Amino acid sequence: MPAKPLPDVVADGLDVLFCGINPSLLSAERGHHFARPGNRFWPALHLAGLTPRRLTPDEDRELLRYGLGVTNVVARPTRTAAELTREELRAGGAELARLVARHRPRVLAVLGVTAWRTAFDRPRAVLGEQPDRVGGVPTWVAPNPSGLNAHHQLPDLARLYRVVRDAARAGG
Repeated sequence: MPAKPLPDVVADGLDVLFCGINPSLLSAERGHHFARPGNRFWPALHLAGLTPRRLTPDEDRELLRYGLGVTNVVARPTRTAAELTREELRAGGAELARLVARHRPRVLAVLGVTAWRTAFDRPRAVLGEQPDRVGGVPTWVAPNPSGLNAHHQLPDLARLYRVVRDAARAGG
């Protein structure tokens, strides 16, 4: 299997493994997750109290110090997630399940309900804890932190990320 254009930040037994949809072209170029300037992932983590300060994309490996990790459903970088095919999302979902089963985070948090619906064939899924487990672990769906996602503002993202972390600390 070829190396991913953007390596996972993952270790065994994390509290939360956050899972984006796929890397942006800029993230792949820089080699760091959520690197686009308008992305709200890093500010949301800090506002939620999951990191002691606002990390930058270049510090994504620091997430491991806080019991957090990050990966993507699909490894292929694109300008927008809309460029991904249903087949790529489904194949990525299967690969994600293998990754999660191997590393066993307490909770998986997929960041993007539309990607979740397609990758795991759950067309009516909503945000929050899911009835299905991925890789045998409790799974939550939270909003995509992209600045293009106007449905959820930074305080919403932070609140939901905090709920996910609290669920992990409570045992999943």
